[in-house]
Amino acid sequence: MRVMLRAHLDTQISNEALKSGALPKIMQSMAERLKPEAAYFGPSEGGRCCTFVFDMQDSSLLPTIAEPLFEELGAKIEIQPVMNSEDLRKGLAALQQG
Repeated sequence: MRVMLRAHLDTQISNEALKSGALPKIMQSMAERLKPEAAYFGPSEGGRCCTFVFDMQDSSLLPTIAEPLFEELGAKIEIQPVMNSEDLRKGLAALQQG
């Protein structure tokens, strides 16, 4: 299932990770693990934020995805199902037929 993960990073912890060189390594590790179709980084709600859109094969993967962000960056995380325009068209077509 296509999902969007948005992580709001704790400013103090991510400042320390940036200074130590850990922040780029953590983001690279997340990208390698998730193999996202899209990844975005920027400010949100007054702090650092990253957003990944990826295919989560099984909900049992959630701990391996979320825990590094909680533990290493003090992140607040949201994960929700999302659709691209093709998915939306398919869903709406099925709704019309039903």
